[in-house]
Amino acid sequence: MFRTLRRMPMFRLLAIAKTVSLARRHARRLDKQDRRRLTVLARKGTGLSAKERDELRRILGKLGPREFAFHTANAFSPVPLPRRLAGRTAR
Repeated sequence: MFRTLRRMPMFRLLAIAKTVSLARRHARRLDKQDRRRLTVLARKGTGLSAKERDELRRILGKLGPREFAFHTANAFSPVPLPRRLAGRTAR
């Protein structure tokens, strides 16, 4: 039992590393201008105008949040998830 407890932090580190790797792969979909604008909009927080909120939605849509969630869940699932859950663009 103590061996398992000692190894547990390593599993957490590996899970974090895998998630960061997947996030980086999805973040590469944005060009330099979109990454910069995303940073500016995220720093504004809740003080966004309606136009800025629409722009934020557009940029985040490029990241493929549904696909990211699918790939992250699939990476940690003991059985493969059905591809239909990934969305249209992940195929």
